Amino acid sequence: MQVTRYSEAKPYEAPEHYDMRCLRLQGKEATATDTIWIGLSHLLPGGRTSLKAAAVEKIYIVVAGEVTVETVDAAVTLGVLDSCRLAPGEARALVNRTNAPASILLAMPT
Repeated sequence: MQVTRYSEAKPYEAPEHYDMRCLRLQGKEATATDTIWIGLSHLLPGGRTSLKAAAVEKIYIVVAGEVTVETVDAAVTLGVLDSCRLAPGEARALVNRTNAPASILLAMPT
């Protein structure tokens, strides 16, 4: 068993993430997970990412506040414990349009 304590989770830099702080909870350099990795991102009010696609699918779960997920075709605001899946190659942007911080989990293949 490999445990990552939130208090000991290591931050990582994600390109084109603005007013966000990201922590690696599982996978990559955090643990020996070989199929997925899990990150937790904290978005300040106005925090956002660029509209960008990844070659692999992504799953997001909001754990605090509200986060708007924008794609080329739609935009949806997710609240606490709402989730969404983005297909491989589907461009997305995350935006915190509120005046309160928000937090979102990301799960994706390694």
